Amino acid sequence: MYIIKLNAIDSTNSYLKDIVSVTLPKDYTVVVAEKQTKGRGQMGAEWQAESGKSLTVSVFKSLESFDIKEQFYISMAVSLAIFKALSVFKIPQLRIKWPNDILSADTKICGILIENVIKNNNLQGSIIGFGLNVNQKYFDNLPQASSMSLLTGVIYNKDEVLSEILKQMKFYFNILESNNHSEIKEEYESFLFRKDKPSTFRSSNNNSFSGIIQGVTKSGQLQVWTEDEIIRTFDLKDVKLLY
Repeated sequence: MYIIKLNAIDSTNSYLKDIVSVTLPKDYTVVVAEKQTKGRGQMGAEWQAESGKSLTVSVFKSLESFDIKEQFYISMAVSLAIFKALSVFKIPQLRIKWPNDILSADTKICGILIENVIKNNNLQGSIIGFGLNVNQKYFDNLPQASSMSLLTGVIYNKDEVLSEILKQMKFYFNILESNNHSEIKEEYESFLFRKDKPSTFRSSNNNSFSGIIQGVTKSGQLQVWTEDEIIRTFDLKDVKLLY
């Protein structure tokens, strides 16, 4: 494992992408920044992290033999790795909010952004970025954000937290690379936020509707049992789960 530690960078994912544009890094090349000036989340959202108080990390995972059609399994494996690492640190009421936010009860403590490296229609690897709120205490205009420290009252050693996440990441990628995909999917679905509970959703045309999350498809679409007793599938851009 090769770890690059930076004081400040625009985005750890962008830093790794620049390396990838020249040559593929070693497997499990890790970039850690104390401060990220242009951190990114899902759908182009900005990721807010207080300097020195959070983990802003990107990992390059080589996946040259992985089927590009099953890329959502990468997201599931990473979600589970961070989920299990946080369990080790006794973070309460953990859940995975589709597709890959990590929650404690109904507050968000970690976001994940995965950018796959594809050449000639073949998957070469993944740049796995995550922002984990570790010791941050204040969040501007983000009422649904929290941190490990706010949840438990403990000040954490960020290196210890990162080490556990990387350990769990290796564990889950070993399962993936042994082609035991069903195990990953079943475990991921078992931890889904609001699974099997009546929930409210908002569609891309701003209409609200009720439904019950059943699980996900192999390609990562959310399966929702709707009021007309039909299980419908939704892409990330098509629907938002309201808290």
